[in-house]
Amino acid sequence: MIRLFVALSLPDSVAERLAAMAGGVPEARWSGAPNLHITLRFIGEVDEAQAADIDAALLGVRAAAFSLGLEGLGTFGGRVAHTLWAGVERVPALFHLQERVEAAMGRAGLVAEGRKYTPHVTLARCKASPPGRVQDFILHHSPFRVDPFAIDHFHLYQSHLGRGGPDYRRLADYPLDSK
Repeated sequence: MIRLFVALSLPDSVAERLAAMAGGVPEARWSGAPNLHITLRFIGEVDEAQAADIDAALLGVRAAAFSLGLEGLGTFGGRVAHTLWAGVERVPALFHLQERVEAAMGRAGLVAEGRKYTPHVTLARCKASPPGRVQDFILHHSPFRVDPFAIDHFHLYQSHLGRGGPDYRRLADYPLDSK
């Protein structure tokens, strides 16, 4: 069994800028620059045959290349945050691509994702972090913005869970149509 997800990679300069922000939140597990991404669809554990079906379905996804920026910082988890994230601009082309990826997952035999798509870049997991320190981090780094960058591919990743957190390996690249 392998654990998979579909995502957009970030330019090295953007990933390095985000990774350089790490710190100041006790007990937070920060994502390193190589692991920063924008998830389009979490897949989870599948066998090799279904992974091949997923790859074949993703090869059929057609969408236009686009530009995308980052804006804002926030958390998931309510009053006690479990995830600290950087926001992603809500451009129609991103949502169109995510819908095409979701449709491809249906063709590959996966059940539709039940949650509303909320694009973001996970900066840290902070389940045991003091809520005030998480809010201090957000205030210290606000306003937060990264100018738009080109998105011309999306990717299939494998996730390996380990003691130091997850490690991601890119398995396949899928080009977007140039304008």
